[in-house]
Amino acid sequence: MDAMIVTRDLVKRFGSLVAVNHLNLKIRCGEIYALLGPNGAGKTTTVRMIMGLLKPTSGEIYVDGIDVVRYPDKAKRRIGYVPQFFSLYGDLTVLENLDFLGRIYGLAREERAKRIREILEVVELTKFRDFLAGNLSGGLKRRLSLATALIHDPPILILDEPTAGIDPPLRRAFWDLFTSLKKEGKTILVTTHYMDEAERADRIGLISLGQLIAEGTPLEIKRMVYGGDLMRIICRGTNSIMEELASLPKVIKILKRHRIGDRKEEIILVVKDFGSALPELTSFLRSHKMEPLLIEPVPVTLEDAFIILTSR
Repeated sequence: MDAMIVTRDLVKRFGSLVAVNHLNLKIRCGEIYALLGPNGAGKTTTVRMIMGLLKPTSGEIYVDGIDVVRYPDKAKRRIGYVPQFFSLYGDLTVLENLDFLGRIYGLAREERAKRIREILEVVELTKFRDFLAGNLSGGLKRRLSLATALIHDPPILILDEPTAGIDPPLRRAFWDLFTSLKKEGKTILVTTHYMDEAERADRIGLISLGQLIAEGTPLEIKRMVYGGDLMRIICRGTNSIMEELASLPKVIKILKRHRIGDRKEEIILVVKDFGSALPELTSFLRSHKMEPLLIEPVPVTLEDAFIILTSR
């Protein structure tokens, strides 16, 4: 399949509360897909339904072509899951936790030992293999959770805020690992509140009140705020060019015009694409006897987009 995770008109109600409202997702094979949304948006509820841990009120869910509602146990074997909170056995060692999960997934003894050695090296837990899980630091517990999700070498990873509460260097290391796993062909669905992490995803789904309100690459999401790229122009001249400027094919709209002294003005406008609009606008200004002193992009951050789109 070209899509590893699909939801169709997915709904989950808790009494009168609609936590997930006709959610349609299509997560492609071999991509990192970040699910973003404010608290209470329905992210964790969605993840638990995809995992087969929570039965939907209505709708369909498919994981690697398997109907999760009808065959939840079969679907779970295709997924490695890192929950939001640490849920492993604190009175077992790191090695014992991994060995136990390997047995649950039916791995033979030799294969299990080989996978444990490999994974401990990948998540840098080899020297902690004999430590009790309950005595590990928060960051090491996160590593162990990821290790147990990888023990059966699943094609899909579902990570519910996997880096919450850990320091920036470890967060970066985790995302370097996610990128490596993606290159191996794994499909990764991750929920996060960190905008810098979401920037590293291939695509983002932005949900609010249980509904998908925006979807696309990080750049596409940022462009949704104004409908394109923001451009700032400072030019010198006295000609009135606003009407003609607004009618150019690559210009979507003019947001602001501000005079700076007698002969300078600042113009903020929305263009379809900054790179392709730059030469056209430079030529236009010069042909109208306006000297371009500065033309630069105005950055819209993912955080800006998140706040503006969800508030709408």
